Amino acid sequence: MEPKWLYRTSVEEVPVGDYRIPLGEAEVIREGSDVTIVGWGAQLQILAKAADMAMEKDGISCEIIDLRTLTPWDEDAVCRSVEKTGRLVISHEAPQHGGFGAEISSTVQEKCFYHLQAPIQRICGLDTPFPLIFEKLYMPDHLKNYEAIVSSVNESC
Repeated sequence: MEPKWLYRTSVEEVPVGDYRIPLGEAEVIREGSDVTIVGWGAQLQILAKAADMAMEKDGISCEIIDLRTLTPWDEDAVCRSVEKTGRLVISHEAPQHGGFGAEISSTVQEKCFYHLQAPIQRICGLDTPFPLIFEKLYMPDHLKNYEAIVSSVNESC
């Protein structure tokens, strides 16, 4: 399933001819220096809004990474960014337990442990069946992500 709200909100340039998105190659959507934010799909618009809030309200510079593919995923790009910022926020719509964010968190913890300046934050859907009528409460919105960004910068290991 895909988020229906994206149907009317996505406005981007699309190449005229054939093109390919390379598998396992993430894209840095926004350069930053204080915290790395990783997401994919519909979460990217939400993460951009949260990063804008963090910059406007707190002067926090966020590096946003779009994984683009999950299998394989670009461990090197994420680790390079975490080594630069020392912090990681992962956001996705799936429940926290068993979600792909756990794989990212585990890998970064193993490969970048000595670079981490704060605990890794995972902002995900709730560990409940998906509640259609309460979708806004279930989904990780820009405010939950903003709180995680600020918390990550204010905490230290």
